Amino acid sequence: MYALKPVPEQSDAELIEAVLAGGGLAFETLVERYQDRIFRLLSRFTRDRGEVEDLGQEVFVKVFRKLHTFQQDSAFYTWVYRIAVNTAKDHFSRHSRRRLVLVEDAVELDSGQRDPDYAGSAEPLLEEELREVTRQVLETLPDKYREILVLREYEDLSYTEMSQVLECSMGTVESRLFRARQRFKEALGRMHPELVPQVREVRP
Repeated sequence: MYALKPVPEQSDAELIEAVLAGGGLAFETLVERYQDRIFRLLSRFTRDRGEVEDLGQEVFVKVFRKLHTFQQDSAFYTWVYRIAVNTAKDHFSRHSRRRLVLVEDAVELDSGQRDPDYAGSAEPLLEEELREVTRQVLETLPDKYREILVLREYEDLSYTEMSQVLECSMGTVESRLFRARQRFKEALGRMHPELVPQVREVRP
């Protein structure tokens, strides 16, 4: 009895070509492939699950409508990230209830290198305090600094990918990330100087 060979997974480029040729199922596959990452990204900016779902649907509607403009000179997911970030910015600009707010756990806003043993090194109460303080500090930063911290520290995008998502030069990415980390450190020192020793040094 012969074993069936696994069907090779279609690449993004193949799926995009199929969508542009009228293949609805191909677009569903693209959505399934990236929806978790996009919903996770959007959840960094709002705690409202319904709002995340609404924004996610808006993102993929835009992806579908703009797919013919994708030049394939960068990775597809960075193109989708750019649409997601811009959609979130536009949403909170239209609804001036609040600015973009990062809500992910965060105490490692330094060089981007995470310490796997850090989570167990602090008392639970202190960890929760640091999370809340981090959220408070990040809320004081301009949008462009919060955005780049999200993409680097939590989404783990490379400098090249951030350049593509934010549509700016590599030099701008480097300088903006440096300033974002410095601004975070300075704001933490002003607001909660007693917690500065608990957050590792911010480095360029």
